[in-house]
Amino acid sequence: MFKNFRGKTKKVKKQEPAAPAAAKPPSSGGQQPPAGHAAMVHSGPGVNSIPGAGNVFRVTIPFNVTPGSDFQVFAGDRLVRVRCPPHSTPGQILQITLPSTPNGANGGNSNSSGAGNSPGVEPVPNGGYTVPIPGGVQGGQQFSVTINGRQLMVSCPTNGREGMRVQIFPGIDIAGNPQNQRRERPRPPPTPNNMQMFEVVVPNGVTGGQPFALMAAGQRILVTCPPNAIPGQRIRFPLPINLSQNKKNDWSRKEVAQRLGIDEISLKYDGGWARTIRVGDVNGDFKFQWVRQNGEEGAVDMNARFDAKTSAYVRNIEFTKGDEHRHIAGKISLVPATESLVDSRIMSDGVELVGYADIASAQTKSFDEKVSWFQETCSDLSVEWNQGHMRMNVRREFLLGDSVSGVMGLSQKDLRKVWRLEFIGEEGIDAGGLTREWYQLITEELFNPESGLWIFSQTNQMCMQINPASGLINEEHLVYFRFLGRIMGKALFDRQLVAGHMVRHLYKHILGWPVTFDDLKLIDEDVHKNMMDLLDLDEDGLEESYLDFTVTESVMGIVETIDLIPNGEDTDLALDNLPEYLEAYMKYKLVGNVQPQLTEILLGFFDVIPEPLMTIFDFQELELLMCGLPTISIEDWKKHTLYTGEFDGTHGNNQWCQWFWEIVEDDFDDETKARLLQFVTGTSGVPSGGFAVLQGNDGNVRKFTVHGVNADTCLYPHAHTCFNRIDLPCAANKEELHERLKFSVQMASTGFGIE
Repeated sequence: MFKNFRGKTKKVKKQEPAAPAAAKPPSSGGQQPPAGHAAMVHSGPGVNSIPGAGNVFRVTIPFNVTPGSDFQVFAGDRLVRVRCPPHSTPGQILQITLPSTPNGANGGNSNSSGAGNSPGVEPVPNGGYTVPIPGGVQGGQQFSVTINGRQLMVSCPTNGREGMRVQIFPGIDIAGNPQNQRRERPRPPPTPNNMQMFEVVVPNGVTGGQPFALMAAGQRILVTCPPNAIPGQRIRFPLPINLSQNKKNDWSRKEVAQRLGIDEISLKYDGGWARTIRVGDVNGDFKFQWVRQNGEEGAVDMNARFDAKTSAYVRNIEFTKGDEHRHIAGKISLVPATESLVDSRIMSDGVELVGYADIASAQTKSFDEKVSWFQETCSDLSVEWNQGHMRMNVRREFLLGDSVSGVMGLSQKDLRKVWRLEFIGEEGIDAGGLTREWYQLITEELFNPESGLWIFSQTNQMCMQINPASGLINEEHLVYFRFLGRIMGKALFDRQLVAGHMVRHLYKHILGWPVTFDDLKLIDEDVHKNMMDLLDLDEDGLEESYLDFTVTESVMGIVETIDLIPNGEDTDLALDNLPEYLEAYMKYKLVGNVQPQLTEILLGFFDVIPEPLMTIFDFQELELLMCGLPTISIEDWKKHTLYTGEFDGTHGNNQWCQWFWEIVEDDFDDETKARLLQFVTGTSGVPSGGFAVLQGNDGNVRKFTVHGVNADTCLYPHAHTCFNRIDLPCAANKEELHERLKFSVQMASTGFGIE
């Protein structure tokens, strides 16, 4: 166990004192070194902010400005004139640096009564001037003013009003520089000129005000039927042109069906759930929303009552103001998937950095393309080195305490700065290697079950799940979960890896993906089966089960009865409330029993990463992104594989098993191998002892198994993650097996299954 954040110890096996209170960084993220000293040697632990060389601002080139011409922009509280660089384009973000004390045209010593100045012009000590806003001028409009004989056009602030004084610095003439290592992403606001209209027939059964889903431009779109529209009527809706030009995924259902010579492939995602883009008028919000399509014509099922086979829930975060300005606060809950909305825009310094069309387009890319786009966007959000960076000094023997003390005092801006690590008392300059080692060491310690924060999953010993009893082991456990959330977010932001594989539904919670009753399988297969068996009982059978709306938990030898609903102990299970019982049980197991810990992880994660940015990944891609592609030995994999079903007794010496391994070894790249491992075992993690010690849901060794099935009864490969088993159909030829295997693996990674 580790000592808690404030030095109090509970059930400690291994003591590690936290950093002294005096070492906790102030709100600025650490002590500021004196001017002119960008790097200093610090003898004590802590995180120190290294300031930049000047006041750096990002500005956007207006859409009516051409290269070589000037434009005015507010940089902080200063109105400055910027020269548009050659080869730049409207909408591009420029970086400008202003001196700390700007010098006006006359050194700031002009007299307001001097010749050539408009009435009301007054100098200020730092070299600028203040001018009054004339009557009749509104926010956003321009007015002219004369200073030292020069006529200037001044833009009125959006909140400006008559008589208000505006501070300007006419002597500053800044040349804008395109930001190095940043993409040029023009962001014109949606207008009819960059929108494309689509026309669709209102499906049968859809009435005014109801939503329905359809495919448009390769994307699933959610359209709300106009109030006065009726089925069969044609309606129109707009989409961005760049969204309507998206290409479909190479492995679409129709293409694969054509390759396999069949008419159609029927797909489902946990009961038909799909992420849509909510459209409206030109000024619509274009938010992402989950829907379940009901029928082939696009009608959306809005049934509110729980169904164990079709219902889905998404974690919802209610953000609130935290106790300190550095920390956001909030509370999570599970809400019906149809009520979950995610913004599709990412703002940076008041400028739209990423729009809905960018994110929707990225969602259709390959994994490698998604990762590249994600990392480039993080680079756009990062703080430039010359604007300041962070130096973290930690003691190796007190690694966790020093790290928590430093990181938990940082602001969001500090979290997005470049970090440089120094192990106190050790020589070495961090060129990336020390930072990488720090991420490895710190996450290994946090995910270690001895810390009390995490425990092994009951169904997969390679995965970790939150310890519901973490608060009994360390009263400061929530600080550590918030710290871990920040570290996971910062690791993604900095292209680093974490040393811990989590259970699947936790990745879904980070992404805002739906969780369903089937997610209980990866927590406890037996409990899931017992719950589903209740659906087959009649009224008498449920009465004889003697169940109520409670759950019994044993924590560190203490048995506790917990209400699933208010007064749950007084509410007996019956046929008419069975759906509500299953719903309450699922909510408790997937969120309720670890709600405080999960809340802190998510809040810490989103301290660094904007939530809309995560919508491009699926839960298996997120595991690969956070933990890295595993090192897989095909020989070790083959050596410790069992063969059952149609392949029983063959030891793999048959054409289908030979085809299978040839496909895996010769045709699958490292990513697809990892996805196959996720498909069959539930995680991309490989035990340190190799496939010989691969465990099943009972904690015992359960080797990777290839189970042969007749192609007439099983057209596509099917996985049983609790048993590490893949059902492999006896295909007619290797090419057919390759197509079906790869398609099954890819569809599983997006949450789809094959009917």
